[in-house]
Amino acid sequence: MPLVGLRPLPSKVALLLLLPAALLLAACSGLPEGGLPVGNEHPPGFFPVAPATEQGERINSLYPVVFWIAVAVFVLVEGILLWIAFRYRRRRNADPDQLPAQTHGSNLLEIAWTAIPAIIVTYLFVATLDTLAFVENIEPEPQGVIIDVEGFQWQWTFRYPNEGLSFTGVGREGPAMGIPINESVRIRLHAQDVIHSFYVPQFLYKKDAVPGRVNEFDITLRQPGTYRGQCAEFCGLAHTDMYFTVLALERADYDVWVEESREQPDEETPPPDAHVIEVSTPDVNNFDPPDLTAPADTTIVFELSNTDPSSPHNIAIVGAMEDGSDWIGLPLADAGQTATYTAPALAAGEYEFFCSVHPTTMRGTLTVGN
Repeated sequence: MPLVGLRPLPSKVALLLLLPAALLLAACSGLPEGGLPVGNEHPPGFFPVAPATEQGERINSLYPVVFWIAVAVFVLVEGILLWIAFRYRRRRNADPDQLPAQTHGSNLLEIAWTAIPAIIVTYLFVATLDTLAFVENIEPEPQGVIIDVEGFQWQWTFRYPNEGLSFTGVGREGPAMGIPINESVRIRLHAQDVIHSFYVPQFLYKKDAVPGRVNEFDITLRQPGTYRGQCAEFCGLAHTDMYFTVLALERADYDVWVEESREQPDEETPPPDAHVIEVSTPDVNNFDPPDLTAPADTTIVFELSNTDPSSPHNIAIVGAMEDGSDWIGLPLADAGQTATYTAPALAAGEYEFFCSVHPTTMRGTLTVGN
């Protein structure tokens, strides 16, 4: 049923109403809290960031070709449309019953606008297929470093089966992945719970980690440096904190990094008068109990029992260090394991404690009294 009495808004008024909406959408975008992760200082614009891998270089060489072809097609088509609209518009004093001269087809034009797009599409198809085959190519048997990457809510675990190393993320910084440059490295992606996505902007490549399957790809880094990666698939409440770091190292530096990573720090023996607190982690949303107490100016020892079968956990305290930074208990307690953390003595007051792997969902209150 048509609406009676309503008239369309004038075009100028409609444009004025669209301006606040555009500004609102622009305000919703921007950088994440705390700015860009280290190593990603130059976000992509019209063109991707400078690639760090051999595979990324191949992608980067194809991108400008596709971009400028798209620009040329856009300018040509829009230019012709605008020219037709202005050139053949009805004049103010024109006879409404008189039609302009009619042209019924042109074999030359029809051949041109059929053949030229066909040639362009065929070229792009072949070039894309060649680039995709190079990027997705993996050796039947990996000869270099192998890294098993496991994503879980909400962090990453990097395992090096040949080196006997394993790293699990801590807080927004996440774990570090060491990779030797100028060598093919096999990445094997796993997921514990939901779909995650392994993404490093300088790789110009991302791949999903899907529960129940293993997704593999090979990369070869060209230059040493530090690159930040993240989960690029929304996976829950703390998705925005699911970062990790890639350390691209010369082979000699990589060997040193491996040896240093194998060294385990000596466990600190707490003083005999330390205050012991037992706490468990049943899932990624709770501490049990969520409210803890401790005496002031006394070393605190947390006996953490991780009863969550899906994720590692730990305990951290907001602002507990002398410089005001957070105290973080390490190493993490894997699923089904226990861990003992010796925290510094605290002055009387109320503190917030949290799991540094799940800082958004796992938080509690620590009351320190006299």
